[in-house]
Amino acid sequence: MSHEVSRRTFLKGAAAAGAAFPLFTIAGTKASGKILGANDVIRVAVCGINGRGGAHIKAFAEMKGVQVTYLVDPDSRIHEKHKTNVEKLAGNTPQCVQDPREALDDPNVDAISIATPNHWHSLLAIWACQHGKHVYVEKPLSHNVFEGRIAVAAARKHNCMVQHGTQQRSSEGRAREIAAVQSGKYGKLLVSKGYCAKPRWSINFKKPESPPEGLNFDVWLGPAPPQPYHGNLVHYNWHWFWDTGNGDIGNQGVHEMDVARWAIKGATLPTKVYSLGGRFGYTDQGQTPNTQMAVMEFGDVKLVFEVRGLVEKPSKDPRKVANEYYTTEGMIAEGMFYPKNGGKPERLENVGGSVRPGKEFGSFINAVRSGNREDLNADVEHGHYSAALCHLANISYRLGEEVPFDRRAKTLGDDKVVLETFQALENNLTQGNGLSLAGLTYRLGRTLTFDPKAEQFVGDAEANTLLTRQYRAPYVVPEKV
Repeated sequence: MSHEVSRRTFLKGAAAAGAAFPLFTIAGTKASGKILGANDVIRVAVCGINGRGGAHIKAFAEMKGVQVTYLVDPDSRIHEKHKTNVEKLAGNTPQCVQDPREALDDPNVDAISIATPNHWHSLLAIWACQHGKHVYVEKPLSHNVFEGRIAVAAARKHNCMVQHGTQQRSSEGRAREIAAVQSGKYGKLLVSKGYCAKPRWSINFKKPESPPEGLNFDVWLGPAPPQPYHGNLVHYNWHWFWDTGNGDIGNQGVHEMDVARWAIKGATLPTKVYSLGGRFGYTDQGQTPNTQMAVMEFGDVKLVFEVRGLVEKPSKDPRKVANEYYTTEGMIAEGMFYPKNGGKPERLENVGGSVRPGKEFGSFINAVRSGNREDLNADVEHGHYSAALCHLANISYRLGEEVPFDRRAKTLGDDKVVLETFQALENNLTQGNGLSLAGLTYRLGRTLTFDPKAEQFVGDAEANTLLTRQYRAPYVVPEKV
């Protein structure tokens, strides 16, 4: 059965299932995104209140002229704690619900703040826009490329402000660094590199069991395929399963991926991509790689990304979350320029670069009040492109083949930064963690050609099927909005 026929089948199923959910209208809109003046109280529903959601709650509850009126999470066991926190911070008592459709159907809610697992991000953002709600959505914007583009379309059609949670877009220092890279003063950019090296050790195995009392597991699954509950899903380790997460490249890594793309003037999506890596050092329930390299081509500039999860104790390797820029004249990193051939390092000159005021949450509220997309530091389309880079890398990886470490792939070519990145992965396994490469394999991803305008792979139907997913009715991302 073709991919398109499969999608039509799912859409028909969604339409049928929708009749059973009078609470929420998936198609159409109830209102356009409304502009709220300086004296209007902006009422926010925070969706996904554990972990990062706590930062959303605190930011909005403490903000003048903003009120957290809903806390939304399918796990009711954590409602009371966060409700009490809002009461202490702001003096009001929010309504706690398990299903986001209840908050979306409330006309008094002006904005939705999304800190759910990744597989809910785009769908909830789209639903919110269809209901005339403005949206702050955590990174990554999407769980796959298709739904990210639909989220952009929903924001534009319904004139909603949608801010993406890549906070470095709100950093004045980072903006100045990018301006320096793009200025040409330090040479022409050749490679923009990002690092995501945080400790990601074994999650072991959790057996399937009945969901705990108080958890609405059907709502938690949302668009993901039906599957049994196990303890590695709720509340954090869902990151390491393909149905719900995107690995660390789409977790911490999307922040540095966003900066790496930002540095390449005018970059949207690449024309070529490949990725490699594996899940090394232990055997556990996780599916995504803990070690990964991705290489992408943007004209004559490469974007290289390095993921190493076997760092800090018990590893000898330290964590590293950073960006570097390699030019014809040297390297830029951490506000410094290091000339090639051993010249004296120098601090970057201030050649411009600025962000909108209010940081990530404040600039979002400013945009809601003004109705001006330019007041956002990380508009939804930036989120779409940067999240998509992570997805493209993962698609290459998932379509790869196992090869031995002692067979150096021709794919690596002769680019110095690429070769040094691959060597860093090997050193992390051997010197950092005492693993032997003898007989050890890694997954060498398929080299994929991509059309940035069509947002499709060229001549690879199998890869194109991974740009989207089959959605579980009624949690279906529409083909169009």
